[in-house]
Amino acid sequence: MTGSRWPALRSAARWLWLRPALGLVIMAVLLWPPVRRATESSMTLHMLVQYPVVLAAGALLVGAVPQRWQQGVQRFNELGLAGLLFAAVTMAVLMVPRVLDLALVDLNVEALKLLALALGGAALRLSWHRAGTVVQAFFLGNVVPMLAVAGTLYQDSTTRLCNAYLLGDQQTLGAGLPWVSAGMLGLWLAARFNAFRRARCARRVLTPIEN
Repeated sequence: MTGSRWPALRSAARWLWLRPALGLVIMAVLLWPPVRRATESSMTLHMLVQYPVVLAAGALLVGAVPQRWQQGVQRFNELGLAGLLFAAVTMAVLMVPRVLDLALVDLNVEALKLLALALGGAALRLSWHRAGTVVQAFFLGNVVPMLAVAGTLYQDSTTRLCNAYLLGDQQTLGAGLPWVSAGMLGLWLAARFNAFRRARCARRVLTPIEN
């Protein structure tokens, strides 16, 4: 019996390291100068492609952190509040047009931007399930309107908010952000509905059949 567990354990161990390895590959590709310049060539690509991809890479990379270190961090992350707050503040700061401009001309700001996004992705992964429905709803109730309002401001502005990007690109980003916020909310609602449906089905199975 014990011997039969080894293949499953080895497979699980490979999967645990596959995700951090994938995160490392994603970061390496994004840091490759031609790819980084391409993803920063427009305001829309910068915010709607590079930002989410780095967040995802950070979420994958945190799997390589030893469990005892993760448990130590979680002592300060009750209900996922600290992690989600960090992620929300990071996204809010990095959406400021001046930060986008500085990241394009100052490598120190660029490095801090990428590090903050990766840490934000790690924080989201460590905090999301720990948060539960109520805290998740509170997080989305702040982030989703923030994205929608920022999109409206970008779209309606008649002047360039970023010196590095054209007005048309800014307005394209503005048109896309409300859709991104609506998509985030829709995916979360679908996940909550699916979890509720599974829980309801499980209760029906466990409930004794009365004759």
